[in-house]
Amino acid sequence: MPLALLSVSDKTGLVEFAEGLRRLGWDLVSTGGTAKALRDAGVTVREVSDLTGFPEMLEGRVKTMHPAVHGALLARRDVAEQMAALSEMGIEPIALVAVNLYPFQTTAARQGVTPEEVIENIDIGGPSMLRSAAKNFGSVTVVVEPVDYTRVLAGLEANDDDLDLRRLLAEKVFAHTAAYDAAIAKWFACERNEDFPDRINFSLTRRQTLRYGENPGQRAAFYIEREGMGLAGLAQKGGKELSFNNLLDLEGALLTTDPFGSETCCAIVKHTTPCGLATGASPVEAYRKALACDPASAFGSVISFTVPVDAETAQAISSLFVECLVAPAFSVEALEILGRKKNLRVLEGRAAWGAHALDYKRVRGGLLLQERAAPAAELSGWTVVTKRAPGEEERKNLMFAWRAVGSVKSNAILLARDGATIGIGAGQMSRVDAAFLSVHKAKLAGHDTNGAVLGSDAFFPFRDGVDQAAEAGITAIVQPGGSVRDADVIAAADEHEIAMVFTGQRQFRH
Repeated sequence: MPLALLSVSDKTGLVEFAEGLRRLGWDLVSTGGTAKALRDAGVTVREVSDLTGFPEMLEGRVKTMHPAVHGALLARRDVAEQMAALSEMGIEPIALVAVNLYPFQTTAARQGVTPEEVIENIDIGGPSMLRSAAKNFGSVTVVVEPVDYTRVLAGLEANDDDLDLRRLLAEKVFAHTAAYDAAIAKWFACERNEDFPDRINFSLTRRQTLRYGENPGQRAAFYIEREGMGLAGLAQKGGKELSFNNLLDLEGALLTTDPFGSETCCAIVKHTTPCGLATGASPVEAYRKALACDPASAFGSVISFTVPVDAETAQAISSLFVECLVAPAFSVEALEILGRKKNLRVLEGRAAWGAHALDYKRVRGGLLLQERAAPAAELSGWTVVTKRAPGEEERKNLMFAWRAVGSVKSNAILLARDGATIGIGAGQMSRVDAAFLSVHKAKLAGHDTNGAVLGSDAFFPFRDGVDQAAEAGITAIVQPGGSVRDADVIAAADEHEIAMVFTGQRQFRH
């Protein structure tokens, strides 16, 4: 009888798999909890200690680390000397291993868990058995995910010696154990409050292959850190399959609305940067104000809401061609209305960041890592640097502009009034060009810029940007400050009777 070793924390499908092996004439050996679960289900199984001649010890910390297990896994069946060595030591070869590991990540993520509990969930014997079996995939079938039980049984029933399948299963093992070790290393780094340890190991799981990347002809796929986190936490309620660019724009849209928390806010995004952003008394009001900023650019956009979408809002949106719509929730009526647009991708939920999340940017041969951008500085930390201080209404609009400009590609200038953007200058090589573009876009959409406020993601290197704002009738400016020519910039603002505040915080988004 061929011998299989089963030792799993996740017992999904275990009994059915074991029963299938028994029907095919396999002998089963197992460890503590797994053996009990099988016996309780009426499946005949031996204990690992029957192989090793050694009982479990140290409260289960040591049970499979023994030559009778690893010799049985590692011996090459095509090397007579190795098989003779097994025979001489009375070791039975193990032909199949099904092992999954202690739930380290689940335990570490639990609220109130102690370091001692987390450390006890670092599996030692499991990864060792998996790696031994995977190294010898030419002779040993190794299963690390319950989802593979069915096809392994099907192959055994067909008496199909499928080396390609065993190789694929071995590949899964090494990816799985690498991810497991990466999670453990990350936990240790977090325990000492170190976001940038000497070595970082990434572990991502493919969520889906994509039709293509940014352009047709580029192959692409979507990988996630963990199910239920980030964009993977959104439930698609309708529309076509998400594309590479859809996912990028969704991230841009959520980034735009994040600073507004639970305040009713709508962002309309194209190519990951907003073309309209507004707050309102209702979602439909916020949407209409955001759309008014640049209705031409909103065609084919991605829209994000911070609050649930109702039928009135859905009806308003349905008149515009939109690629994706994301919100915490949708009413039944809203989903019915939006469902009439078969290509509109509707996503529901909150795409939360994981703990200790960092921002990554790819460069040739490596990655740049940084902390995620800090929330926009509050009014209390601002410094009025001009002779005239902003009035109450101006201060409200400056706060809106400051929260909004951080999601605009640099160089970024944003014009705002009444809790809404009216002109956005994004991604320009010079700040004066960004200022010009923001005014140009505002006037193109029919907005009166007189009395509006301006937000700049970084300091003005010259006074020309302020002069540009004055020509458009801007009355107040919020910017970080910090230029060697701050005095000239402040003097320009005073000349034009513009109120200016410094935040002391830059918001570049490259």
